[in-house]
Amino acid sequence: MAKKMDTPENIDARLDGETAICARGIVRDFQAGQSTIRVLHGIDSDIRSGEMTYVVGESGSGKTTLISIMCGILWPTDGEVKVFGTDIYALSDTELVNFRLENIGFIFQQYNLIPSIDAAANAAVPLIAQGMAIESARRKAMELLDALNIGDQAEKLPNQLSGGQQQRVAIARALVHEPRLVVCDEPTAALDARSGRRVMDLLRDVAVAEDRACIIVTHDNRIFDLADRILVLEDGRVTHDGVEMPDGH
Repeated sequence: MAKKMDTPENIDARLDGETAICARGIVRDFQAGQSTIRVLHGIDSDIRSGEMTYVVGESGSGKTTLISIMCGILWPTDGEVKVFGTDIYALSDTELVNFRLENIGFIFQQYNLIPSIDAAANAAVPLIAQGMAIESARRKAMELLDALNIGDQAEKLPNQLSGGQQQRVAIARALVHEPRLVVCDEPTAALDARSGRRVMDLLRDVAVAEDRACIIVTHDNRIFDLADRILVLEDGRVTHDGVEMPDGH
């Protein structure tokens, strides 16, 4: 049976030493012509270290907006986000960029690979940005590409790879610098069941650690059983926070 909804009070009661992300009162508005559309309505939630947390809901429910705010890509209209105890929206732009580079790995729905460099170099980008020598960074990236069964494609450019192969390169890039937080937008969308399971097993290896966490936005019911916790969003509000999908979803 799914557990009861969290409230701000009982979330606060268990934060000490357990929480990767603490979000309070998150509001996000967008302008549409002369109108203001509220996408998120004062969300209170947290993401705990050592867990793989899924964020699910219908298209337009606010899933991607919420995780973008939680990891410092999109500014909230109102509210506060602390990531590993740091108030990320109190940082300067440069500090925020450096914080994300050191602590967060992103798997974007559109992959965002650099078209002019090969797969291994794309996977190595976070390490190179941190100052690691290119050859050392490529070697470490190759370990992940091999683990994702795509090592034989390491010298190909993104436009020479299939959609599923590009996605695996993007996943390797997100994990290569061993981030404390991994944020994924539909990581199995372009993969068959076997490849998707392999990816999720690798993500679980990253997430299940005392000082690490993983957030996944997904519609893929083939992988719901791998979640430690599921947040359901409806119309910009968290309507369920539990260990399994609620009835009717």
